[in-house]
Amino acid sequence: MPPAVPVARPRAPLAALASLDELVARADLAAPHELAVLFDDCAQQLGTRGCTAYVADLQQDVLQPLLLPWSPAGPDLVPLGVDGTLAGRAYQLCEPQLQADDAYGSRIWLPLRAGTERLGVLAVSLETPGVTDEQSTALARLAATAGLLIAAKTPYGDTLVSLRRRSQLGVAAELHYSVLPPLTFTGREVSVAAALEPCYEVAGDAVDYAVDPGRTQVAVFDGMGHGLHSAQCAVFTMAAYRSARRSGLGLIETLEAIDEALFSGLGGEIFSTAVLVDLDTRNGLLQWVNAGHPPPLLLRGGRLIRALESEPQPPLGLGNLLDGAGVDVGREQLEPGDLVLLYTDGVVEARSPEGEFFGVERLADLVIRHLAGGLSPAETLRRVVRELLAHHGDQLTDDATLLVLEWRSVED
Repeated sequence: MPPAVPVARPRAPLAALASLDELVARADLAAPHELAVLFDDCAQQLGTRGCTAYVADLQQDVLQPLLLPWSPAGPDLVPLGVDGTLAGRAYQLCEPQLQADDAYGSRIWLPLRAGTERLGVLAVSLETPGVTDEQSTALARLAATAGLLIAAKTPYGDTLVSLRRRSQLGVAAELHYSVLPPLTFTGREVSVAAALEPCYEVAGDAVDYAVDPGRTQVAVFDGMGHGLHSAQCAVFTMAAYRSARRSGLGLIETLEAIDEALFSGLGGEIFSTAVLVDLDTRNGLLQWVNAGHPPPLLLRGGRLIRALESEPQPPLGLGNLLDGAGVDVGREQLEPGDLVLLYTDGVVEARSPEGEFFGVERLADLVIRHLAGGLSPAETLRRVVRELLAHHGDQLTDDATLLVLEWRSVED
C-alpha cells in the first residue's frame, strides 16, 4: 500500500497555536467537568466571546450543553434538537454552520469529533457577524482539540457520561455499553458505522469490529431474550469473539471458539445468533460465516444487489460446532464503493400499529436513499433508526441493530 499522502491544511497564526498549546497543557490535569472552562478560556483567547460544548445524547436526538460552573441555565443554554436546528445541521453534516445576528449575537456551530466519531457541536459566540479565514482556521483547530479531549476525558468521571443520557440505563444496558466499541470508524480503505436500539434498554444485540493492516473484521450478534441474562450473553459473546479474533483464528475457528465458550460458560441455556465477516482490504474479498442470523445485504451503485446467503449454522452456545464440520464460508468479491449491511431480526420484524413489517426492502431502500443524498453512513443509520422507531410507534419490543461496512479500496 502506498504511504498516506499528507493533506495540506491552512496554518493557524502563532498566537492561536499558543492558545491551543495552553489548552492541551491545562487539560493534562483536568477532570471531565473542568473541560467547559478550558474550552471557553481558549475561545476567548482566540478573539471570541466564549464557547459552549454540546454533547449528543445516546439516541442522537438532542445536543446537551456542557455548562460552565458559574453559568445559570438560560434560554440560550438549553438542549437543542439534532433535527431542525443549525446546531443539529452541523452535527449531521459535520460542517460548520454560521448563525448571524440571532437574539444572543452571532455564533458559529462547529462539529465535535474524535477522529470521525461524532460527539456533538461547539457553539462559539462571535464578536462580529462573521469570521475571518484565520479565525475560522483557529476555531476549527479548537473544535478538533476539544473533541479529542472530550473523548479522552469521558471515562474519568460521570459528568460527560450522564450528559449523554436522557433516561436511566438499567443494569443490563449499563453492562452492555461497557463493552461496545465506538460506533463509527472511517479510514482510507473502509468505513464502519453501527446503531443499536432501544438504546436505553438494549441487552442481547451487540456489534464489534477491528480494522487492521490489510484486514477488517466485523461481527453482529443477537442474544436470546431480554434483560440482564441477555446482556450477560452479549458480553460473554463479545469477550469470546475478541479473544479468538486477537489470537489470529480464522472464521470457522472463531465461530467454534465462541460456541464452545458460551456452551461451557452458560451451560447451553442461552444462545446467540451471529454473522462474522472478514474483509481483505487489499483486494476486496469478503468472507463470512452465519450462525442462525439474517444474511447480510450487498449494496452496490445505489441498488440492493442480493442477500449474501450461505449455509446457516445453528446459533452459538448450543455446543453444536465443537468440530467445525460442515461450516460454510461465504465468499463475495466486492467492488470499490460496495456496502455490506448487517442487521438483526428486530429491525426487519418491527411491526407498525397495523401489523406491517418494516421489512428488508424498506431497510435497504432507506439506506440507499440517504447515502445517495450525500450523507455519511453514520448519519444514514441515525435517520434509518428514526424511520424504524416511527414505523413501530416509537417503542421497539425487540433489540434492533444495524451495521454498515463500506470498502473504499486502497486507491481512494
